[in-house]
Amino acid sequence: MKGDDDSTSPADRISLTRSAWRRWNEVATREGRVTATLQLVTGLTHFVRDSTPERRRQRYGDAEYDWEHRVNTTSAAVGWRDRLLGVFHSPYQPTESVLFHEMLEALNREAGIDFRDFVFIDLGSGKGRALLMASDFPFRRILGVELLPALNRIAQENLSRYRSETQKCFALESRCSDATRFELPPEPTILYLFNPFPESGLTSVIGNLERSLRAHPRAVYVIYHNPLLARVLGGSSALRKLGGTHQYAIFASVPVQRDGT
Repeated sequence: MKGDDDSTSPADRISLTRSAWRRWNEVATREGRVTATLQLVTGLTHFVRDSTPERRRQRYGDAEYDWEHRVNTTSAAVGWRDRLLGVFHSPYQPTESVLFHEMLEALNREAGIDFRDFVFIDLGSGKGRALLMASDFPFRRILGVELLPALNRIAQENLSRYRSETQKCFALESRCSDATRFELPPEPTILYLFNPFPESGLTSVIGNLERSLRAHPRAVYVIYHNPLLARVLGGSSALRKLGGTHQYAIFASVPVQRDGT
């Protein structure tokens, strides 16, 4: 297993400079230039520290799932360029299997839904571990959206080779796209977010969700893992909180009127 971002062609590479400038500018607009500069320096310092051989060995601690299923989803096997892009977007980190199943079971307990009626969507899906774990549930279909081409290619390889006796959904797909601009399908949806965006990106996603619900009223549930910006979801009139813990928050759509009615 390896992070193969060195094989990414120049045509599909995301600019490091533009990513850094956009992130700095977003924070500067909201919190000032000094704060933006401090955040950038802090992020780069952590990147350098996490690039040491010692830290890389520590990141292999999440490899048990990969070994069991013969896939590549560990955070240690991510190339330096994609890790640096994570400083300006969101760092790649796979979801722990036991916690993922706990979150889905908590949703089922709170909402009493039939997973067969729902599409599962992971925005910021990385190498696709959450998509593989979601296939243990009988979803209508499963879709991941990932910004970085190198990670998306690995996700597609993982989806093609994954086999499990517990698998119940076999319609799995990973797309390379900007999740903040992704148009949600007009179907009942379970939306999974592992803190994949800065505040501006999450605000865009929730705005997209609100517009989608107005155009196509339906049941949508959001599982927000590592809910550092839960206030963004809590501030939406289209969502209400169902429950959660310090590790995750679960939100449900509220009834809205269709556009034009």
